Amino acid sequence: MAFSRGPVFLLLLLYLLQMSDTSLVRLNENGYEDIIIAIDPAVPEDTTIIESIKEMVTKASTYLFEATEKRFFFKNVSILIPESWKDSPQYRRPKQESYKHADIKVAPPTLEGRDEPYTRQFTQCEEKAEYIHFTPDFVLGRKQDEYGDSGKVLVHEWAHLRWGVFDEYNEDQPFYSASSKKIEATRCSTGITGMNRVYACQGGSCATRRCRTNSTTKLYEKDCQFFPDKVQSEKASIMFMQSIDSVTEFCKKENHNREAPTLHNEKCNYRSTWEVISMSEDFTNSIPMETPPAPPFFSLLRISERIVCLVLDVSGSMSTYDRLNRMNQAAKYFLSQIIENKSWVGMVHFSSQATIMHELIQITSDIERNKLLQTLPTKANGGTSICSGIKAAFQVETISLLQMKPRTMDSLMLSGPWLQKTLISPRSHFSTVGKDTFFLITWSKQAPAIYLRDPKGAQMTNFTMDSASKMAYLSIPGTAQVGIWTYNLEAKQNSEILTITVTSRAANSSVPPITVNAKVNTDTNTFPSPMIVYAEVLQGYTPIIGAHVTATIESNSGKTEELVLLDNGAGADAFKDDGVYSRFFTAYSVNGRYSLKVRADGGTNSARRSLRHPSSRAAYVPGWVVDGEIQGNPPRPETTEATQPVLEDFSRTASGGAFVMSNVPGDLSRDLYPPNRITDLQATLDGEEISLMWTAPGDDYDVGRVQQYIIRTSKNITDLRDNFNNSLRVDTTNLTPQDANSKETFAFKPGNITEENALYIYIAIESVDKSSLSSGPSNIAQVALFTPQAEPDPDESPRSSGVSVSTIVLSVLGAVVLVCIIVGTTICILKNKRSSSAAITKF
Repeated sequence: MAFSRGPVFLLLLLYLLQMSDTSLVRLNENGYEDIIIAIDPAVPEDTTIIESIKEMVTKASTYLFEATEKRFFFKNVSILIPESWKDSPQYRRPKQESYKHADIKVAPPTLEGRDEPYTRQFTQCEEKAEYIHFTPDFVLGRKQDEYGDSGKVLVHEWAHLRWGVFDEYNEDQPFYSASSKKIEATRCSTGITGMNRVYACQGGSCATRRCRTNSTTKLYEKDCQFFPDKVQSEKASIMFMQSIDSVTEFCKKENHNREAPTLHNEKCNYRSTWEVISMSEDFTNSIPMETPPAPPFFSLLRISERIVCLVLDVSGSMSTYDRLNRMNQAAKYFLSQIIENKSWVGMVHFSSQATIMHELIQITSDIERNKLLQTLPTKANGGTSICSGIKAAFQVETISLLQMKPRTMDSLMLSGPWLQKTLISPRSHFSTVGKDTFFLITWSKQAPAIYLRDPKGAQMTNFTMDSASKMAYLSIPGTAQVGIWTYNLEAKQNSEILTITVTSRAANSSVPPITVNAKVNTDTNTFPSPMIVYAEVLQGYTPIIGAHVTATIESNSGKTEELVLLDNGAGADAFKDDGVYSRFFTAYSVNGRYSLKVRADGGTNSARRSLRHPSSRAAYVPGWVVDGEIQGNPPRPETTEATQPVLEDFSRTASGGAFVMSNVPGDLSRDLYPPNRITDLQATLDGEEISLMWTAPGDDYDVGRVQQYIIRTSKNITDLRDNFNNSLRVDTTNLTPQDANSKETFAFKPGNITEENALYIYIAIESVDKSSLSSGPSNIAQVALFTPQAEPDPDESPRSSGVSVSTIVLSVLGAVVLVCIIVGTTICILKNKRSSSAAITKF
């Protein structure tokens, strides 16, 4: 990371050894400022990408302005250029801009051949997402047939990123049974026209056929796709398919399709995208403009060497609680292991006054590192004037603030002779496949006995002991042995504080390392609102699923709580198998600061790379209908398990920063937390019964066990959604809830069905805990009792050889079973369940 000279600085809390990755975007007089578009260092140099980015953003700004009814546009944008690219006079040095702050990342595809534009979005409706991912080929316009104009795609993704809306299609449920008694493509609005067809290519030739109806789902078969008409007049919606030329608006309340099982309906309680956008802070703080805005202004920033000044507190307050020593431990670790060669580093000490201890020096070897280490403070006294330290650092370069306080390092207070775990490595073993592996052990009173064994069982004995700094460290040259490393630390005194930190660099620069990133949904919260803890496990940009992920949350009083995070698409987790592991947290004990640490473990027997297409992405267009004929696009690349490399065992830890709680009462005995809302209810028709499946919520969100389930049904989706409590209730006497996060199943026979209303049934579930707190209705599942009307095809004639049975439909009419076999004519058999008699009727 690099910064410009001048009065712009970064306050880096070095004891956490991390930096905020919060977006710097702000809205100023209708215009978005400080947008950062970063080109990944792995992208080969091609200055055409820079010009394509400018063109994309400029077109997007105009499109965004019209789509938001003249409210928003892109005002200024910084493009971060990799250090490996050639320098140019038009490139400036970044200030606070960095790759971690990037709102849009231009990077290689998640998996080779997949150039789908997407937004990394795993938070709740109306909450901002992480970043937008575009590939170089997409930015260069090579994927326009499949995804449409890049400027329009940017607006689609910006709505994900900034306003927390979701896609108005659903690849898991591409079709649904509409109230029109027809099978419809999942979309918004229904004014978008097209064909539903199976389109297959082989050996250079392609063929289309009419979609068949699946006998189980009563919807179209798996390979059926919706092909939009190339020429349309419908204007909505951008969140369905912005690639259609006529689409220039978001769906509004008046044209929103509430019936369709879109992701946006599921996540945002069936509100239109425009309704959600209208609730945003951006919207409430703006009014429509009277004149069109100017084009965006672009700054080209090239990353170069990092420039850092350590500003160390040597005031009297640092002489207590071992603060000075702990600060020096962190500084030594930073100077010896973290700061890269070719970086520039300076040092300032401050108490009531500041002293420049070392001017900027470029790190090229251990010689420069040792010079800086020799200037670390040995005593602390005097007053505290942080401003004087900052002012002195202005004379040196960009600022890094280092002021150690109690409990800032990963530590564990010991009362016995053995250290079983630490916050940075909670277990007594870990795995590594990296190079330049470095072990650091610190203590507060007396050096512990250190036992470290490699995967072959060999004891590592060559630790360097630095008694003055209360540190011991060991470097493993080259690539460390693959496998499980084990350690034990034996404390020599009671009430000892020990830490162990292990770092390792990627063994192969061409293979991205596996990383874990942790965060919470908000930095400040008020009791009793729940927190949501997230941990993202990735290899490069590819999600890792099947890992075991735990979060440790520590209050400022020292009390810790451990959560197992889940990637099951239920409760706090937005999407199943997206590499993001989530849980609710409500175990508050005191007001004040809570810190978060996350650990992820996995390997060949559990964790694997996800092959799923990312959620929150622009819809892939399989082709267009032009003059009644389908013009297909190249098939979307798919990846199979056979092409995936085997994952080695891994163990990763990360700090998720901290959050601050207020209004936590002294008496926490009152039950204030309802069960979490069920979001993954599924229903299928199994003979005469409807079978349900869902993930169990807990007594308190996703912890514990609910008291009961209330299941209701309706023949009208709107009635069930808007008037749940008055809908028909199902008898659940024999349904006993299981523990939270278990898989629940239940089957029942629908009642009160007549021939007139038995087309389909909608089902929803509400959970109730022991204090009668309810979750609210779940997502709505649907079962078709009769096959909805398929798309007519006047050009297709019935087959002449034999009888082609397209579907068999069963319904229960009181004591009579009605079985219809749909062929050229429809034959229905009415059979009395109490006898073997039957009547056959042709229609």
